[in-house]
Amino acid sequence: MTQQPAAGRSTARTRRPAGGQRQTRPVQSHPVTTRLADIAAQAGVSEATVSRVLNGKPGVAATTRQSVLAALDVLGYERPVRLRQRSEGLVGLITPELENPIFPALAQVIGQALTRQGYTPVLATQTPGGSTEDELTEMLVDRGVAGIIFVSGLHADTSADMQRYERLRGQGVPFVLVDGFSPKVQAPFISPDDRAAMSLAVTHLVSLGHTRIGLALGPKRFVPVQRKIEGFVRTVQDLLGLGTEEIEQRLVQHSLYTLEGGQAAAAALIDRDCTAVVCASDMMALGAIRAARQRGLEVPRDVSVVGFDDSPLIAFTDPPLTTVRKPVPAMGQAAVRTLLEEIGGTPAPHSEFVFMPELVVRGSTASAPR
Repeated sequence: MTQQPAAGRSTARTRRPAGGQRQTRPVQSHPVTTRLADIAAQAGVSEATVSRVLNGKPGVAATTRQSVLAALDVLGYERPVRLRQRSEGLVGLITPELENPIFPALAQVIGQALTRQGYTPVLATQTPGGSTEDELTEMLVDRGVAGIIFVSGLHADTSADMQRYERLRGQGVPFVLVDGFSPKVQAPFISPDDRAAMSLAVTHLVSLGHTRIGLALGPKRFVPVQRKIEGFVRTVQDLLGLGTEEIEQRLVQHSLYTLEGGQAAAAALIDRDCTAVVCASDMMALGAIRAARQRGLEVPRDVSVVGFDDSPLIAFTDPPLTTVRKPVPAMGQAAVRTLLEEIGGTPAPHSEFVFMPELVVRGSTASAPR
């Protein structure tokens, strides 16, 4: 019969005597310490190590963890839920939201790549006032997913506690982090080159004669935002000769990654005489176009606007949006390939894989106004 490696009440064993009548006799549970000692002896490790494995604590080598789990199986103990053999068919995908069309686009690429490899994606989306990333992660782990892909998660937030990912690794769950980076987390990262993206956008606008170029982006605590600022400042310095302080105080405006956020940020930049605005997302760029029109300005005759992402259908806006294309297919496929290598026991280097973006020129940029 199956036993639990934790203390509990007496259980009963059934017997069928010759007469066919079932009888039971109590079987006393072994104390917890005895069970830990049995498992430790079988695995050839200390009781403290067994305890760390059973409680999902980090700091245990993968081979040692597997030895403890094998000892559980050999001795007939039932694994705790979080340590049971993970389904080979399910992979979790956690995204921050689906209103920005770039996230469904990335989810589709990842989902298709997983399906081709025989896995079923489980999409878990955060919503305002709804489940947090930690809650979604716990839900996926409880369902025995083989691994998790995080897109634009807390790993991109420099103010977040990165220990959550070490705890997840301690539970033996492989994972890959997309769009963000932290040196505190030992995991594969998949990112676009945000610095290069800003260089492409600014160089394009300078070639059109613009000298007052603003940058509209999200909160500064996010790694992609910091990298975009670095790329923007360096390129403006190199091409226009402006000082760092002037650029950061006059030409960089933080807001939210929404249409309304882009509208507010662009309005502030236009009021500072910017003739062109680079936005950190296509949604923000649509807001920038709205801000220009509210001031009686035409895009691109009076104000040029550049987005970032090249989201689905963005080529059909009025005017068609010039944008920097995030390499979504390459990033999504790399995330799946890297995760499957982690699951298969041949992990990729725990470093960042950076993908080059591409400038797509359409109808929202033109020569600087006189």
